[in-house]
Amino acid sequence: MVSPDTWEHDVALVSRPGNDQVQLALFRDYQNNRPLYPRLHRILRTGQIPVLAVWGRNDEIFGPAGAQAFARDATDAEVHLIDGGHFLLESHLDVVAGYMRGFLGRVLG
Repeated sequence: MVSPDTWEHDVALVSRPGNDQVQLALFRDYQNNRPLYPRLHRILRTGQIPVLAVWGRNDEIFGPAGAQAFARDATDAEVHLIDGGHFLLESHLDVVAGYMRGFLGRVLG
């Protein structure tokens, strides 16, 4: 369902000189994100921030539980699990865009 052109474009970008070091630095830095999670959850619980999570139900990298977690903290969160995987924008762009348009129309009025 994902165009081979998408994969070739990704490979070209990932293969740029020096990108391996950038990616490794991002992976190494991820440990600094975890201590921020309680703060993020607190902000979502108290800040009344509009949240839209449109997620691939079959995403093996970021599972559906990640989307559903938003609903535990942001009481008005909209969570939509689409029958797709990690590359949801490539495989279900029109569906995702529809949810985004509706959400932004309601939130931004």
